[in-house]
Amino acid sequence: MKNTVTIIIASLSIMLCSAVSWAQDYKHIVSEVNPFGSWNPNAPEQLKDFESLIGTCDCKSVQRKQDGTWLDTVNMTWTYRYIMDGKAVLDETLKEDGGHTMSVRQYNADSAKWYVTFFSSAAANPSPSTWAGGKQGEDIVLYLSQKAPNGMDGFSRLTFYDITDNGYKWKGEWVDAKETISFPFWRIYCTRKE
Repeated sequence: MKNTVTIIIASLSIMLCSAVSWAQDYKHIVSEVNPFGSWNPNAPEQLKDFESLIGTCDCKSVQRKQDGTWLDTVNMTWTYRYIMDGKAVLDETLKEDGGHTMSVRQYNADSAKWYVTFFSSAAANPSPSTWAGGKQGEDIVLYLSQKAPNGMDGFSRLTFYDITDNGYKWKGEWVDAKETISFPFWRIYCTRKE
């Protein structure tokens, strides 16, 4: 009996020490010291594409109705943080109208593209939409194949632009396959929170 108790205590001690040292290896997670996580040097360099967006911004969001007119502006916060021990980026919007969204952003070095999967509090989607793309000059541009209401082939194109230390702008638009026709459906203007 004494040997069994000794073995159990020794096993638990080993497991506890392993768990503590294992947990200490995660240096890039969200913590009190670093509320937005940090970039992991073992992650692709492209993860820094979103570095200027990390943190929280106060934003104005305006969406277009199906009849072509624009809805009233909605105030929201948009927060970006590093996740998966600094190897991916998560963003979350909290809107004053009660609609909230979230995206998980992962860079794939093999395809040299960002993949951004979108979630909304409006409805749980068993197959969430995923945009793909990357940097184009100073902008971040993402695409999702999408037909227009009239059946024309095209894309949902999402663009982050005018990115500075003080904030950024974002636009969602439908574009035709050659990107000569553009129909904006959503615009967001963000200012960095102090």
